[in-house]
Amino acid sequence: MFKALLLTKDDAGFRAAVTALDDAALQAATPDADVLVAVEASSLNFKDGLAITNRGPVVRRWPMVPGIDGAGTVLESRHARWQVGDRVLLNGFGVGEAHWGCLAERAHLKGEWLVRLPAAFSAAQAMAIGTAGYTAMLCVMALQRHGLAPAGGDVLVTGATGGVGSVAVSLLASAGYRVVASTGKADEAAYLREIGAADVIARAELAAPGKPLQKERWAGVVDTLGSHALANACAQTRYGGAVAACGLAQGADFPSTVMPFILRGVALLGVDSVMAPLALREQAWARLAAELSPAALATITQEIALDDAIAHAQRLMDGQVRGRIVVRIA
Repeated sequence: MFKALLLTKDDAGFRAAVTALDDAALQAATPDADVLVAVEASSLNFKDGLAITNRGPVVRRWPMVPGIDGAGTVLESRHARWQVGDRVLLNGFGVGEAHWGCLAERAHLKGEWLVRLPAAFSAAQAMAIGTAGYTAMLCVMALQRHGLAPAGGDVLVTGATGGVGSVAVSLLASAGYRVVASTGKADEAAYLREIGAADVIARAELAAPGKPLQKERWAGVVDTLGSHALANACAQTRYGGAVAACGLAQGADFPSTVMPFILRGVALLGVDSVMAPLALREQAWARLAAELSPAALATITQEIALDDAIAHAQRLMDGQVRGRIVVRIA
């Protein structure tokens, strides 16, 4: 038997509870998986919050163990790449949505989804980064491939107190960029400056409908919000600049025009972390191990027990959480 957070939905309604499951139930739910992992740590991401609170159509089959992130040790393997005792981590690939996830003491996963846990990180540190931090690094890499350099000008990060935003602020600042953090939490300005922001602006400056072209302010943008925030960020990006879009916390719509793209040559770079290929994942995690400040990571992170995950998912969806939440499993 092992402990897991289980989501169920039937004629009696939706329920989320930490419960005991057996190996037979895990095998039956994941017959195509070939690596059994003893999960030491997981995390709470926005998508996990949607699933655990039933606020969005994230879960695609029931019952479901949520948890799109996990890190731990291989217990059994039928995959050629992995041996018993290997230290691994998992981000995305529909885990916690269509495939039982990592908010449990055991996870049965496909070996092709796994990345070797960098030696620089413990399982808890890797989950302090998690999908959010890994996505932030993918955004930074996308902007740098476009040519963004520290001397190019200010870089905007929206949703800066969230998981992706917090890691993006820290990564960019450590690399020498001047970062402007946008947040709806005025009382978190000191936190944002502590992790590297040079300036903090109110989310309200970007949240409402704006003109198709506005004053040029940003050399680059990491946007986690979508909707009007993304549209305004594009309208304010300098000639030849780029916007890396990776989230929809404000909305999935994009109420913009072609003006920034055809008159200023702005590039809109879509960043997906769920199905990113292995080589890109490994590059991102290698750079995180080399470039992310351990002190900044500690400042960004809080740890909770699995039994507390449901309550913290509610807080996450209510906008009462900053940074990253690590769920200690073992």
